[in-house]
Amino acid sequence: MAPQPPLGFTCAVITGAGGGIGKAMAKYFIAKGKKVLIAGRTESNLQSTAREIGAAGYYVLDTGNSADIPAFVKRITAEHPDLDCLVNNAGVQRPLAVATDNDFLSKADQEIDINIRGPMHLTLTLLPHLQSRPAALVINVSSILGFIPFSVINPVYNGTKAWLHFWSMNLRSQLSSAQSRVRVVEIAPPMVATDLHRERSDPDDNKKGKNPNTLSVDEFMDEVSEKLERGDEMITAGLGNKIVDKWYEAFGDGYPSLLQVNFTRSLVK
Repeated sequence: MAPQPPLGFTCAVITGAGGGIGKAMAKYFIAKGKKVLIAGRTESNLQSTAREIGAAGYYVLDTGNSADIPAFVKRITAEHPDLDCLVNNAGVQRPLAVATDNDFLSKADQEIDINIRGPMHLTLTLLPHLQSRPAALVINVSSILGFIPFSVINPVYNGTKAWLHFWSMNLRSQLSSAQSRVRVVEIAPPMVATDLHRERSDPDDNKKGKNPNTLSVDEFMDEVSEKLERGDEMITAGLGNKIVDKWYEAFGDGYPSLLQVNFTRSLVK
């Protein structure tokens, strides 16, 4: 199968695109001549963002409610049959205290629903349509906290992003082995100056003036866009480069070799 151009898609849907990284990616794709649809939970944010950036449309979707995803996929593919790119960006990060938070389980379940079940259900429900396209792309936005969980106040978030990292690796491997037309790219942001920390006691502790390692959204997108355009499948930026590089130095070489062994054994069986 001939390699796909890195940005060889026509129409993208981006979840969690009312602001932050999702909005920035939508603006970038539009600047590259792509048709972009945005999705999120708050209609007023989606309306204003769509007008501001020139999105082709918006959809109200709570990715944490997986029961709504089949109807969403049916509608968006009927209205936009050229859809060939999914960006799983929606996510929530909550400070949770295991020993003292009386509402820990309900908050954790919602975080898992949004950060894990959302991208999994959306990807798998949309996959038959993506596979019907000449070429397609799935982009999963994880986090460097999925590689090293140093933000101890976010124990569930860290785990969900580790899941998304490994899910992306295995999804890519399975689709590659099946010679699928669907490419899988993972973007693992470091600390970026968005509103992700809105539930912390100091919601601005990820802003440029308070943390020297923070990237502005523009700085983040400058590095990410360059790597997207050259065809990288594992992308990070800023401080994330050192963390992700060290992770792959330790484990990256072992994955392809073990993968080959396991695929060979499964074929023998």
